[in-house]
Amino acid sequence: MSSVPHALAGLKVVEFASYAAGPHVGKVLANFGAIVVHVESRQRPDGFRLEYPPFKDGIPGVDRGGCFTLFNDSKYGVTLDLKNDVALGLARRLVRWCDVVIENMRPGVIARLGLSYDVMRAINPRLILLSSCNMGQTGPRAQTPGFGSQLSALAGFCGLTGEPDGPPMLLYGPYIDFVASTMSVSAVLAAVLRQRATGEGAWIDVAQYETGLHFIADALLDYHTNAHEAQRAGNLDPEAVPHGAWRCRDDQWVALSCWSDHEFGQLVAAIGQAALAHDLRFATAASRREHMRDLDAIIGCWCSTRAAEEVASMLQHAGVHAHRVNTVADLMTDAQLVHRHVWRRRRHPVIGDQVYLFPAFELSATPGDITAAGPRLGADNDAVFRHFIGMNDDEHAAARAAGAFD
Repeated sequence: MSSVPHALAGLKVVEFASYAAGPHVGKVLANFGAIVVHVESRQRPDGFRLEYPPFKDGIPGVDRGGCFTLFNDSKYGVTLDLKNDVALGLARRLVRWCDVVIENMRPGVIARLGLSYDVMRAINPRLILLSSCNMGQTGPRAQTPGFGSQLSALAGFCGLTGEPDGPPMLLYGPYIDFVASTMSVSAVLAAVLRQRATGEGAWIDVAQYETGLHFIADALLDYHTNAHEAQRAGNLDPEAVPHGAWRCRDDQWVALSCWSDHEFGQLVAAIGQAALAHDLRFATAASRREHMRDLDAIIGCWCSTRAAEEVASMLQHAGVHAHRVNTVADLMTDAQLVHRHVWRRRRHPVIGDQVYLFPAFELSATPGDITAAGPRLGADNDAVFRHFIGMNDDEHAAARAAGAFD
């Protein structure tokens, strides 16, 4: 634990959330000093615990899932069976204790469990509730379940990804979960500032589907103003040409793009063919696009005789937008990421040493940290219920006997 003051020290958060879009909000808040309590039940643990690898030694188990710990570091972990009356009473005491509640259930589910916004606001008038779900709390498809890949398809990403004569391509990973969670962090912080200034709470309704639309804002604007509907174009770009990725000698790839005739001149000079800048096939963006097959072969031939790192370095030195295409292994050792302490190793009691990902921003005067590995299931029941909400030994024993912590 760092002795440096944290930006969100004193902020108390309770998560009735699972998978990525909700817990990632709490993780970021926790990394900057908030006390975050992640609530699950033993009957229905967070889906990331058992459904998503990697697992310790390849064996699934509630405390063996690396994916769960990655999104829940620096938090306290408790279990409550919210269908149990005693547990529901404890959940309401947590609501009274905290400043922010995060939930990402389908609309209406948390209310049916006895924790509607009206109920929580009556308990804690200052409360901020963040509700993050696929479609938002209202609308004809509000009850539609799904995961990030379906939302990426729905929000237009997949329809614009792939070759013109091929199928739409599903993107790697739940893109929209993290677009939504990052926006949600901003919304929560804005509500906290208002809460501290006025004493008022808020109910924040985040529609993950809608947050994804920001990624295709240019295509939406083009359609709105010009009635032009963007189509799949592979790696081609409407402005930059050439724009793509080329295989290098070491079987790695380099991505490059030229955004002007001047930059194209710098590219061809760097590859030893400066005369191509005046070749009528390549003199303008329009002509380069028309003769892209020839240009692709020229660039590909030059790249094929050099290592990707060398290609990227030479082109960057020449003023061309170019970078090596990193593999996952490359990311773990990238000098830039290492320098900025993006990867932080912490020891999990079951998994062992694990690398955790710090948020992509830092604060100079109040830096954050990964303060602990992700919690084991129910590991902090005693600490949270005894010390945070003040249960005595008899109350705790009675709640356990009643099955509240199952």
